[in-house]
This record gives sequence, structure tokens and C-alpha cells, in this order.
Amino acid sequence: MENVKDLMQKIKELKEKKRAVILAHLYQIEDVQDVADFVGDSLELSRKAAATDAEVIVFCGVKFMAETAKILSPDKTVLLPAIDAGCPMADMVEEKDVLQLKAEHPQAAVVCYVNSSAEVKAVSDYCCTSSNAVKLVQNIPEDEIIFVPDQNLGCFISQKVPEKKFIFWKGYCPTHHRINLDELEAIKKIHADVEFLVHPECKTEIVEQADFVGSTAQIIRRAKESTAHNVIIGTEQGVYHRLKRENPDKNIYLLSPKLICPNMKKTRLQDVFAALDEMKYQIEVEKEIREKALLALERMFQYS
Repeated sequence: MENVKDLMQKIKELKEKKRAVILAHLYQIEDVQDVADFVGDSLELSRKAAATDAEVIVFCGVKFMAETAKILSPDKTVLLPAIDAGCPMADMVEEKDVLQLKAEHPQAAVVCYVNSSAEVKAVSDYCCTSSNAVKLVQNIPEDEIIFVPDQNLGCFISQKVPEKKFIFWKGYCPTHHRINLDELEAIKKIHADVEFLVHPECKTEIVEQADFVGSTAQIIRRAKESTAHNVIIGTEQGVYHRLKRENPDKNIYLLSPKLICPNMKKTRLQDVFAALDEMKYQIEVEKEIREKALLALERMFQYS
């Protein structure tokens, strides 16, 4: 097998030759995070995709993320190295489902989580990430909200913005949703004097027990700022790589070994190299869908 350092060097050379930028989500494997120009959560990556002057975006993540990059940067070539990396949550809601909800609740605004397809974004009024969802819902003028697809994030927002009415789609992230209270209570018994940081994609019963609830990037920032010596993380294990690097004197524990997203782990360095070398797995979004989805994304930046 080719040496990791040699492969990283080849990727770097190809990247410069192709005028490319490599964006990686925080849930990617360590080698992919290390070769990326920027590593972040969905909101951070969206901003980088919109702002980059690179001609090619290599998106190390899942399909909806690469689609979002293409929507924001239609003139750039967007590559998804692991073309079969999807998002089960995003697949839980379709365009027809949103249209049906809109017909049933014509006064409501549709807010879609960024973890959704381009087609769903195109029939939504606003898009959001876990970083900005609460602020966006607080700021938009509508009092009735259809939230898709994540019922857990939707419930978290509704508790923060109780003055608004919510209709939830029953989607969820299988990785975060499978965590239960027994696991939380068991790890708290093992590790005394801990601070518990959790993602709002977890079930409400888990979120209610947390000391801090936030997006992946917000969890990383909180862990660094916290005075606690022992920190339990309730989100996908990919964050552990950065957390240990930034907090060498703290004990960082994962809430559960179940916190692994198999789709986020599909991308390998060989895939990044092959995508750049062959310019393969280009992501395209139909013009009409792209333009409608762009409105929802632009409103996200406007209201959050």
C-alpha cells in the first residue's frame, strides 16, 4: 500500500495543478481531515464553498454537502470522491412530502435542515444548519414552521422558540438517534465531574441531560473553552481527532461507540487522489432546482 505521506504529497501537487480546494467535514477519517485545506461543520463548509476562488471543490463529505457547494458555486467543478456517500436522514424526506405538508399548512414556512436534497431545498422557504437554526427561526416573520427532516433538531428549536408553532417531519439521524439514556447514565457513573456536550440531532431525552447543546463546531469550541477536565462528547466520533489535538490536557470521552456514521467514513485518501486525478464524480444540480434551492440558502445567511 502506498505510503500515506507520499499520497498526501501527490494530492497536494494535483490540487495545485488543478486549482482545487479540498473541504472536509469534521466526521471524516483522520487522514482525510489532515489533507484538507479546511475542515468544518456544515455551516462553515457552506461558507467556504461560497467564498472560495478555487476552480475545483473536492468535497469530502456526503452527497447533500457536495450539492450545496454546487448550488452556491455553480460555475465551479464540484467533486465528491466517495460518490456513494449519502445521508440516511436526507433520504427520509422527498420533494413530494414537503409539497404535501405545504398544501396541508398553507400559512406555514418550510424550514429545511441543510441535511436534505437539492430538490427538498428547492421547495423550502428557508434552509438552516444546526449552528444557526434557532437564530433563523427566531428572526423569520412566519409564526408557523414546517421543519424537515430532523424531528430531534426541530424539537430542540421549538423549545428555544416556544412562541412559534411547529409541524415536524419524522426524520432523524440514525447515528445520533440510536443513543439512549442508559448509555449516558452508565458513562456518567464511570467518569465523575464531567461536562456533557451533545449535538441537537440526539433524542430529546439525551439533549435534556446535557450541559451544552450545539453543532459540531460549537461543541469543539465549547470543549476548548470549558474549565472542565473531563468532557463527554455526544456526536460523531470524527470530532475526536481535532478535540484531542486542541485539548491535550483534557480527558475527552465519546458518549457511545455507536457514534459512527458509515457514510462519512467512506472517503479514503485514494478516493481524493482519484477524484482529482481523473476529475471524476462531478456533482451537477439542474438549473431550475439550483436556483430555487439557492433562495433558501441565501435566506439562511440573511436571517441567521
